[in-house]
Order: sequence, then C-alpha cells, then structure tokens
Amino acid sequence: MPVLPAPVQVRVAVVGGGPAGLMAAEVLSAGGVSVDLYDAMPSVGRKFLMAGKGGLNLTHAEPQPDFLARYGARRAEVASWLAAFDAQALRDWACGLGVETFVGSSGRVFPADMKAAPLLRAWLHRLRAAGVRFHMRHRWIGWDADGALRFATPAGETAVAADAAVLALGGGSWRRLGSDGAWVPLLAERGVPVAPLRPANCGFDVPWSEHFRDRYAGEPVKSVTASCPDAGGGAHRRTGEFVVTATGVEGGLIYALSAPLRDAIAAQGTAVLHLDLLPGRSPEWVATEVAHPRGARSMASHLQSRLGLKGVKAGLLRECATKEDYADPARLAAAIKALPVRLVAPRPLDEAISSAGGVEFAALDGRLMVRSLPGVFVAGEMIDWEAPTGGYLLTACCAGGRVAGAGVLAWLAGRSGL
Repeated sequence: MPVLPAPVQVRVAVVGGGPAGLMAAEVLSAGGVSVDLYDAMPSVGRKFLMAGKGGLNLTHAEPQPDFLARYGARRAEVASWLAAFDAQALRDWACGLGVETFVGSSGRVFPADMKAAPLLRAWLHRLRAAGVRFHMRHRWIGWDADGALRFATPAGETAVAADAAVLALGGGSWRRLGSDGAWVPLLAERGVPVAPLRPANCGFDVPWSEHFRDRYAGEPVKSVTASCPDAGGGAHRRTGEFVVTATGVEGGLIYALSAPLRDAIAAQGTAVLHLDLLPGRSPEWVATEVAHPRGARSMASHLQSRLGLKGVKAGLLRECATKEDYADPARLAAAIKALPVRLVAPRPLDEAISSAGGVEFAALDGRLMVRSLPGVFVAGEMIDWEAPTGGYLLTACCAGGRVAGAGVLAWLAGRSGL
C-alpha cells in the first residue's frame, strides 16, 4: 500500500461516516495524507449502531467459496475487494481495537459483548489519534465551478478544495440515519451512470384477507423452508423464520431471498414464494397423515393432531391453499410441503435494510475511482452490488472502503511521480 513521504502534504476528503468511509479514512491517514471526514448527520456510524442493536453481526465464518457466492452477480467484483480484506481480516482488525469476536451457532460472527458502540468508540478514538478530522452536519451538495466540494452546513454553504475525495454516502435505505440517495442526481448530472436504487433485504406486500391480517399480523412463522426460482431455472432455498405483517411478510428468511423475489416482481408483476410448513417431515409422511381418516373431527383439528399444524402455520395454509386443495388429501399434503404465497410488491426503499443499485461498475476503475472524474472515488453501498444479511454487507463495505482508500494513495503517488 503506497505511503506518501512527509514533505508531500495533500488533503483528502472522505464524504460519509459509515463503515466504508471510516475504513477509507483509516487507510488514508495511515498512508500519510491529511484526512477530513464529512457527514450530514450529527454523528458518524448511525446505521452501524442501529444494526448492532440486536447484536452486531460483524461478518460470517462460512468457507470462502460459500461466502463469495452471497454476492450473486457481483461476486467477481466484490471478491477482488475481499482478496485483501476478508472475513478473518475483519475479525483481526476488530481484535486490534480490543474487541474479541466469536462464531455463533449459525456461523455468524459477533463481538464478544454483542455490542456495536464499544467497537465504534475505539475505532473513532484511533482515527482521531491518527489525525482524522471530523466535520458533522455537512451535507454534500455537489461541486462548485472550480471543482471544490460543496457542503450545506448550519452556518451556510461552504466549499472544500481537496486533492482527492472518497464518496461513501450509502444507498437509499433508512433515510433517518443518513442514507437518502440524494447523491444520485449529483453524479448523474456529471454523466456518471447510476443504476436506480432498489430495496434489498426487504419485506414484501401480500394481499392478505382481512380475517388473516387481523388475526396473525405480528406473528412469527418458525422452522419453515422457503423457496423461489432462480434465473438459471433452479431454485433458491433457505430454512429459517419470518414474520407475518399487516401488509405482508418480513424477517431474516424473507430478506435472504429478497433479491430474486424483487427481480421476479419487476419482471412479471408478482412473485410466488413456496413455503414448506413441515421441513422436518417427508412428503410421504405428510401425505399419509393427511389421508388418515379423521372421523367427525374438523380438518383444523385433524391437521393439528396428526401433523402438529396449528396457529399461524395453520392460518397460512387456510389463507393460501384453495378449496380444491382442502377437498383432496393429496393436494392438501402437497400444499403443506409447498404452499404458494403470492407477493405483489417489495416494501418501500426507505424501509429496507439495504439497497441495490448505485454507481455502475463500468464507471469505475479497479481502484474504485470514477473514470470520468479523476480523483473521485466511491465506496460502500453507493456502488451497484448487494448482499444478504449475515455479515456479508458489512464485510464488503469495510473491504471496499479500504480498496478506495488505497486507490487514492496509489493515484496520488502516481500524480507525484513517486
């Protein structure tokens, strides 16, 4: 990684105080440049702290090929970032800040105390000690005629001249925490191709009946397997749990499949999510139990006593199976193992955990510099990639931030003839 000699005094602006921006600032300060970090919010790392409220999922311990597969169509591009800073490197980095980590039963990696705040405090302390200057309540609003960065501040507009800039402004989700996508037209008007921002790791709308919605909204659906088609004619399949909401479905299992579901809705108008309500039971066993004579018992009582189907799972079956399914034991058994739930729309972008879309990779060089804007680099969710929850998003944001920081140093060294 290039380090500029002490006599070379250059100033780099990092815009955005999320993990990608903070990582870029760390690399830059270690490289010997003067770093100023700007953020529109009163403090940095707000989404990072919010994500850690239920226990900060820092990364994932699964094998590298499986890890890289989580980035889907952008696997190759993100793999180049992770080549220099992978999941283990992120754990080692946290350890260097005094934060030990552990691997949970699901393979997810957490800080020993499960908290985000101590890690962020230690990180900011190290950055300040390295000379990084923080400027809060500075909202980036583009460039002036001389190429300086324009910021709106409580004291009025100000312009900042910098030798290079790293833009790490996030995507378009969780507007109240600072990621509002307001940068999209600012880059688009400079001719930078930006794919539209779309919700990722999001819930979906389902046209529930009033009866089902009133009775089951807020209920968790546990131990099910969900599947949906993939673009290659196969199927995405995950086991876990989700929550029925007044408008549809949300939760970890839904988020894991949100990209193919969202894309199917965009292409076809709707998407079908198939639920195996009894993933621990074979289709043959289910068929035998459903077909068992039920005598005078209602079908609901029969399914509860023979299969253990009750509560929200029984409600889902009644909601999504047809009258014809209930009239035919074989069809009802098939519905229990592959219940079709029709999704009609993803929830709004601002409700999503993260976003897809952003600056297209074709607009960037291998250092994450915008080809048409020399000296301007981008990192994090601003770029057109996405990842499921489970630590994959955070790991790649951190790795990409480091790539951008190193890219700035290499570009500056090249300009200086070093």
